[in-house]
Amino acid sequence: MNIPLPAHTILEVFYWEERTMVYGYCRVLVFLAFFCLFMNPALAHGPCPCNDTDSRVLELTEPPLTGLDVSDLQLRLAQMGYYFGPLNGIYNETTQRAVINFQREHHLTPLGRVGPATWKELARGIAVTHQAPAGPPPGKNLKIVIDTERLVLTILVDGRVFQKYPVAIGKYTSPSPVGEWKIVDKAYESGGAFGTRWMGLNVPWGNYGIHGTNRPWSIGWAASAGCFRMFNEDIETIYPWIPVGTPVVVKGPYTMPTGPLKPGQGSPEVITLQARLREKGFYLFGPTDGDYGLMTELAVKEFQLHHGLTATGVADARTLRALGFDVPLSDT
Repeated sequence: MNIPLPAHTILEVFYWEERTMVYGYCRVLVFLAFFCLFMNPALAHGPCPCNDTDSRVLELTEPPLTGLDVSDLQLRLAQMGYYFGPLNGIYNETTQRAVINFQREHHLTPLGRVGPATWKELARGIAVTHQAPAGPPPGKNLKIVIDTERLVLTILVDGRVFQKYPVAIGKYTSPSPVGEWKIVDKAYESGGAFGTRWMGLNVPWGNYGIHGTNRPWSIGWAASAGCFRMFNEDIETIYPWIPVGTPVVVKGPYTMPTGPLKPGQGSPEVITLQARLREKGFYLFGPTDGDYGLMTELAVKEFQLHHGLTATGVADARTLRALGFDVPLSDT
């Protein structure tokens, strides 16, 4: 004899099955996220301009090859006295002649083609000259400060300098991101353009990080696509000390805004806006991270109210001029 179940009992069974199914899906998603981020760290960060052309062979072509690898090559050849042209990242006849002369004097086949053997010879003799610390930092509150004018990365422990390391920063055509960031992912690398370690930053307009390099001669120069290069020996030393979430402050010149800024934007100009609002006492709690979020919008509104402007939260030309930026009013 079939006894019909009450309606509320049927609903309870239905909701219980639905909750069980959702819970199961959530467990699967959590597992996949954990696997991607921790079990396979190499998947944790996306493509970076530093790695765009790392594996190609450089040679004279028509049109000529261009890129960061070519400018790295020109820099090293210039350091060694073989190249006297501009560091323009163009593999032209001048660059080819310098390569042939280098290859001839270093007992390589002088074909003007740059492959693994030539890259290896270019890196020969470059070594870390500063003394490594005896052990890990004696404290818990770690902070990284990078000075883009002195090209130095400093590790602070409880507000005190623990160790300094030389770095390479972005070229003037691809500047490194000035601002206040955090380490958001870490990964072991195979020794290519990222060297042997990677520590990613939460920059909203691109994929930037602190990493090693297979171009050690670039350390101490403005040579990268915006990332911060370290000697592999140095980043291997600090890598286990630096947990995800460690603050990273990058000091350097700000990018001045040239037009209105609004919520939802992420750019170097927003960092400049945040820094100016902080300087004037209106942006006191958020980081200068280039993310025009709620904290920045509220700070802009407060500034606008204080200066008799319409409180829209949008940094229009009138607001930017009131902040001291040279922005034409016609952009409003």
